[in-house]
Amino acid sequence: MKVSFPHMGNMFIPINALLKGIHVDVVVPPPVTARTLELGVKYSPECACLPLKINVGNFIEAMEMGADTIVMAGGWGPCRFGYYAQVEREILRDLGYCFDMVVLEAPDSKLSELLKQVKGIGENATLKEAYQAIKFAWFKLGEVEMLEKRLEYLLPRVIDQNQIEQIYEAGVRGIDKAEDRSSVRMVRLDTIKHMDSLARHQRSILKIGLIGEIYTILEPSTNCHVARCLGRIGAEVSRSIYISDWVNDHLVGGLIKPSNHRQILRSSRPYLNYHVGGHGRETVGNAVEFARSGYDGIIQIGPLTCMPEIVAQSVLGRVSETEAIPCMTIYFDEHSAPAGVYTRLEAFIDMLQRKKSLANMASG
Repeated sequence: MKVSFPHMGNMFIPINALLKGIHVDVVVPPPVTARTLELGVKYSPECACLPLKINVGNFIEAMEMGADTIVMAGGWGPCRFGYYAQVEREILRDLGYCFDMVVLEAPDSKLSELLKQVKGIGENATLKEAYQAIKFAWFKLGEVEMLEKRLEYLLPRVIDQNQIEQIYEAGVRGIDKAEDRSSVRMVRLDTIKHMDSLARHQRSILKIGLIGEIYTILEPSTNCHVARCLGRIGAEVSRSIYISDWVNDHLVGGLIKPSNHRQILRSSRPYLNYHVGGHGRETVGNAVEFARSGYDGIIQIGPLTCMPEIVAQSVLGRVSETEAIPCMTIYFDEHSAPAGVYTRLEAFIDMLQRKKSLANMASG
């Protein structure tokens, strides 16, 4: 059995560690490229949202590398994500691929259920081995997210932005290859030390909150690398969600680390007081939280036709007015062009810088 899975940012690192820990041969699909998207667009329904198309491309490329089993997450509620696994299975079988698909459903916040699902993938693994594999995967995830957050802070501040990106990428590769906790920790410490040693400028930095649909936030190939673009033009980006947040809140009920999920839902109540699927309500709550934390602006991103994010967008105008924070929305599909996205980002940042300068002049 050779197991593969879809890409979503750096999620491949903990999943790779998890599957190896339960004695499974792993086929990590190639990074998302133009070919990945081309394959997904070719064989997926035109009206399907962008993440499904990229998933299909991931799976085709993985099976070209010998994968015979696919692990995919399930879901529920108004978001179409709950149908992804079934639709993708039918698309791939219609194309003639022979494979097994394992669909992991959210285990109602019970760690024991998660353990059973993981053990079920590795038929020869014991419950203890499954538990140790989950712990090591979680540790790797935490370490790589420390690098992500450090890059988001430093990228707009360092003089040599190319160098810090190269250091970061090397650190991510090092964490993926490391086989024990001490090695993972050493890679992370050395990488952050190297990143912190780079020369910085003293220009004023804007703070941008990035909100929206989870896949579009976490997988840079779907959003034309929005976070990197913003960092390069002088804005520090804070994402509203990281993979560890989703795992903690939705798979284990906030048992692993402190969760602010309830606070986010409370913040959304004056504007959107019910579940609309996906992360629509969280998008609104996070916009309020960013506004009240002193951020200069908010950017909402999501796949074109994403119903939960469309509902959230309809509310964000009132959030922007009431909380006094500029907000911009960008939707992505296979036709999105980096040049057009960059132009919109640049104009938004110029507007925020002028707004901040005028506010400083008025107060000074």
